Amino acid sequence: MNDTIKIAIVGAGYMAQEHAKAFAALPGVAIVGVHSRTPARADDLARRYGARRFDSIVEMYEATKADVVIGAVPELSMPDVARQCFSHPWICLLEKPVGLNLAEAEALLQSSREQNATVYVALNRRSHSSTRQVLQELGDDPSPRIINVLDQQDMKVARDIGQPEPVVLNWMYANSIHLVDYLTFLGRGEIRKVDVVKPWTPNQPGLVVAGIHFASGDFGLYQAVWDGPGPWAVTVTTAKSRHEMRPLEKLTVQRRGERRFAEVPTDTVDTDFKPGLHFQAQRIVAGVHGEPVCLPTLEDATRSMRLVARIYGLDAISEQHVL
Repeated sequence: MNDTIKIAIVGAGYMAQEHAKAFAALPGVAIVGVHSRTPARADDLARRYGARRFDSIVEMYEATKADVVIGAVPELSMPDVARQCFSHPWICLLEKPVGLNLAEAEALLQSSREQNATVYVALNRRSHSSTRQVLQELGDDPSPRIINVLDQQDMKVARDIGQPEPVVLNWMYANSIHLVDYLTFLGRGEIRKVDVVKPWTPNQPGLVVAGIHFASGDFGLYQAVWDGPGPWAVTVTTAKSRHEMRPLEKLTVQRRGERRFAEVPTDTVDTDFKPGLHFQAQRIVAGVHGEPVCLPTLEDATRSMRLVARIYGLDAISEQHVL
């Protein structure tokens, strides 16, 4: 009996290649199929792992009966790809954002429920060794958390690297989602209130500042600098300790009574692979074996999209950028 876990990939760009590298490194796992709108790149990726290139998602599933499909395609292609993936009984791991904006994300969440699909979203910052170490240390600390998130985005840079204009206009979903997501999984309980101190100004992007109040008593402070300098950084402060991720892959800790931050060593798995992807691959394979996956579901990702919309004042107008 062949117990090999079979992985299919939709997309053949950078992220598809990084996911393939992570999954292929696991024992008992094989890349069996690749489908992409760019056949030459799909052929190259398939050859690298002894897989086959397919002309469609349905053909790939029927020929391979893969256990897992990875969707790593551009934002404008994701809705169609996701719906096609939902129609087959494999575990779906989709790149973020699943939906150009909140309206698309909500529609795809509904579609996944109608198809009874099992869907996880590759919000890989949750899987960084630094993030997992923070969560482990905070696990037994009941005191309120202050979560400080520093975001930086640049619409000009997004345009310069070739992002389509609809994606640039929704860049807070496409890229800030990584930072906002820290608030939704580090903050405990439901979000009771979002105080927007410095609102988003689409015609003249600048500073965005918002306070997020959680039912548990946790508080999040989100600060974004648009079209200006700034690092991505997250700090979590409790009565016992202060954890800082700056850059996000690195962790330092200052405990009560100490005056200096102590650096926590980075897990080598996050230097050998794109940070977070090897852990994601491990958990998806565990899911095939019936074990808890412990990765963000499509429901979790949509919750973060909702928070993006509330911070940026887009929850009432999100449909205007739906293609």
